[in-house]
Amino acid sequence: MHLTPHPASGRFDLTGRVAVVTGGTRGLGRAIAGAFSQAGADVVVVSRKAEACEKAAAELRAGGGNAVGHPCHVGQWEELTTLADEIHRQFGRIDVLVNNAGISPTYGRLSDVSEELWDKVIAVNLKGPFRLSALVGERMAAGDGGSIINVSSTGAVRPTADIVPYAAAKAGVNAMTVGLADALGPKVRVNAIMPGPFLTSISKDWDLDKLAQRTEAFPLRRAGEADEIAGAALYFASDASSFTTGTVLAVDGGAQWAMPARM
Repeated sequence: MHLTPHPASGRFDLTGRVAVVTGGTRGLGRAIAGAFSQAGADVVVVSRKAEACEKAAAELRAGGGNAVGHPCHVGQWEELTTLADEIHRQFGRIDVLVNNAGISPTYGRLSDVSEELWDKVIAVNLKGPFRLSALVGERMAAGDGGSIINVSSTGAVRPTADIVPYAAAKAGVNAMTVGLADALGPKVRVNAIMPGPFLTSISKDWDLDKLAQRTEAFPLRRAGEADEIAGAALYFASDASSFTTGTVLAVDGGAQWAMPARM
């Protein structure tokens, strides 16, 4: 007997789900928020600045989606508690959490890295994602389950001299992803996207000539565009990845196979 298969696109449908995206007002976070909205999710855009959150949410609503903004500094422990509580009060649950917010301040010599810079990088890139995952993930596990997506970086596995604190934090994110998958399973899936260089607002500060030289060694010979992160995010957020957890997926144009080079 021939059975009609369920449409493949339906596996990526997020209709009726609540998705929270930190760092969701620009760059990769904004692209992920847009993809989730187009897939039918109610999207909560999180960033430090309230006006930026509302602007991004308004853009998503203008595209036909349901979206709100919530300002929060993800490096501040108590602000994350307030954020999780407020979203649960408003929506009743969180089905998808994307820990995307991140910073990588520049510095000169290694000895120029101050304790303040080090603590700030660890707080935003590692401490915050852990705390928010714990707060949201335990509620997911007590309810109908959900998906947590951490945004790492190929710097975690191919670090260079100019991103040592950031690379250390993102290596921690990779390890944390596997540990959280074990801690929150079987109802909560936890995975990570590990992007290579993408052309976003952050890349405006890069030396693009050096970037071009670096990406020439990549199999795809270029940096990524923000929208090219959407497929991986939709996969992890949706039922398409129902048997995938504890995975760190490189979305990098093959960068992990290229020799590291400074930007």
